[in-house]
Amino acid sequence: MSSGVLPPAPPSPGVGARRKGPKGHVLPTLPLSAFTPPNSGTSEQFPRPPSPSTIQPEKVIDANVIAPTRDLSRWKKEIGQELNDEKIGGVVINLTGVAPDAIEKAVAGISASSTSMPVVGILVPFSLENGAPDSIPAYLSGSSQPPVILASTYAKSTPKAVEALNWALTNGFSVDLDIQANLRDGEGEWEALEDFFANAIPRSSPIPDAKVFLSVIANLLPPPDDFSLPIVKLLTHPTYQAYQSHTAALSLYSNVFIKFLPPVWGTPTPPTPAPTQTTTPSSSDATTPGGASAPSGRDTTEKKEWKRRIKMYIGPALEAFGFQRIIYGSSPSPLSHSASNAGDWYELARESFAELGVEQEGVDAVFYGNAKRAFGLS
Repeated sequence: MSSGVLPPAPPSPGVGARRKGPKGHVLPTLPLSAFTPPNSGTSEQFPRPPSPSTIQPEKVIDANVIAPTRDLSRWKKEIGQELNDEKIGGVVINLTGVAPDAIEKAVAGISASSTSMPVVGILVPFSLENGAPDSIPAYLSGSSQPPVILASTYAKSTPKAVEALNWALTNGFSVDLDIQANLRDGEGEWEALEDFFANAIPRSSPIPDAKVFLSVIANLLPPPDDFSLPIVKLLTHPTYQAYQSHTAALSLYSNVFIKFLPPVWGTPTPPTPAPTQTTTPSSSDATTPGGASAPSGRDTTEKKEWKRRIKMYIGPALEAFGFQRIIYGSSPSPLSHSASNAGDWYELARESFAELGVEQEGVDAVFYGNAKRAFGLS
């Protein structure tokens, strides 16, 4: 016979979790306004969320376009009409795949080329496992424009990897880290990543202008996911709870940014359907005062599932890093072999932020302003 007494509520994810990082820092939080309905004077209820079509960034910087041959024609074709030349504020070209002895020539070619598409940064391969280089490469010498960022892959913490990252940041170079460690193995891999940062990031204050750009396609925002695991179970799954607490720990390093890239989910990024395609109405479709549906577009079942999961991971990242340290990019990690169309990912990413109720200022920051600030653009 039931006693009628409810069991105590379980602790919220991340409570009591081990969080490393510089002492004296307070985790950023979302403003109370995010949880408070606007006073419309007509209703006590929350209004329907805005149609995703109404929230558009004024400009976009794509901070991860893999183009080892420097040819952007495929990327331009994929972004289509959604991102025309007037809306594109710039691209960061990723030279992953270029041979070490050809990097200098490739960087010089980009710097000297005249194109209508502004290149705001160049990612060049930099191996952590080789340790600190004996000398600074020629393409890193001086103040090159566009700036050169070192693109590295993190698989595990080793003395050589710690030495290499410390050397780069001490010398004022920014580093883009592609996290390839299997963080789903449990707390041990997360703690190893935190130890890596604690040992590699210079302790001098202030840290040089160098910033660490976490290329999070593989394991952070969003991390690898198992589509066979229902969302209701994912909410209480140990991997999701570890993601929440350890993402917060990494955010304590003020010079660490997080990149919002296509995830490794074992399936291509779902396309945005054409208006004539048979789809199911999006739950975020807004209504006009007369009750008619606003023209916000409709989603396939697959796309709706992707957005649900993406929003689950955006939430903790926003809580930890705030709007000011999330940077948008369209190309997946070159090591993931994931298929993703740049235009489809842009729509999916933009709509996910819009459906979370992110205001125009936050959307502009994620898709343009943060990259502009991080890459030192005027």
